[in-house]
Amino acid sequence: MDDPKTLVSTEWLAAHLSDPDLRVLDASWHMPATGRDARAEYEAAHIPGARFFDIDDVSDHRSALPHMAPPVEKFMSRMRAIGVGDGHQVVVYDSTGLFSAARVWWLFRLMGKTDVAVLDGGFPKWQAEGRAVEDLPPVLRERHMTAQRQPHLVKDVSQVAAAIKLRDWQILDARSPARFRGDEPEPREGLRAGHMPGAINLHYAELLNPDGTLKRGDALCAAFEGAGVDLQRQVITTCGSGVTAAILSLGLEILGHRDHALYDGSWSEWGLFPDLKVEQG
Repeated sequence: MDDPKTLVSTEWLAAHLSDPDLRVLDASWHMPATGRDARAEYEAAHIPGARFFDIDDVSDHRSALPHMAPPVEKFMSRMRAIGVGDGHQVVVYDSTGLFSAARVWWLFRLMGKTDVAVLDGGFPKWQAEGRAVEDLPPVLRERHMTAQRQPHLVKDVSQVAAAIKLRDWQILDARSPARFRGDEPEPREGLRAGHMPGAINLHYAELLNPDGTLKRGDALCAAFEGAGVDLQRQVITTCGSGVTAAILSLGLEILGHRDHALYDGSWSEWGLFPDLKVEQG
């Protein structure tokens, strides 16, 4: 069940934790309304040797939209600075279980790096099993990093608008049903409520087991198909700001579905502009 290119178990990570070419990243990120400080929590306790991956820092600061994918050069620079480079097997986790780690998995793949996996169940599962944690900063040694952007893995607003018009892609929205329908306001100010025309709603939590691990096999397939997704057709994943959309992308990848891309601007962009059509209900 363990796949170092998609998802690995806590047992797998514990067995490989001392491997010299393994790099563990804490990619925890929280919505501002939660009041949680991901970096402070990392500094208090993390998996031994883990580096902190700051999603908001490793982003394109030229954009007014939240944590958009950074230029290749910035990604390589930030990774070198935390000692992540060519030849490393990367495992990403977060303090929720499976929330923001998938975003970083997707970002590595966008940069052409495929030896990267999400830790199934994340830090909560690791701690629940009584595994080692530490509060020590890692010893960082720069490692050469090369990256090559894979443009087929990401979509911009014009490409999404064209896909909606042509109906040649399925638009799969990971937000909660209430946000998708427009029944509750968006957590970010200035955004309209609702969803993109013709979009399908599959809340990312539907892909998770009660313990926060990702569903597998028939159960994972049923989550997609139950929402109305045709797994034989290409898919654009989206959400509020491109974080939980990556959970859907990870699920598709595990199912062997290769023809998917993530809308990086997501609702933070689409919901902002009045000339982009919105549906409710």
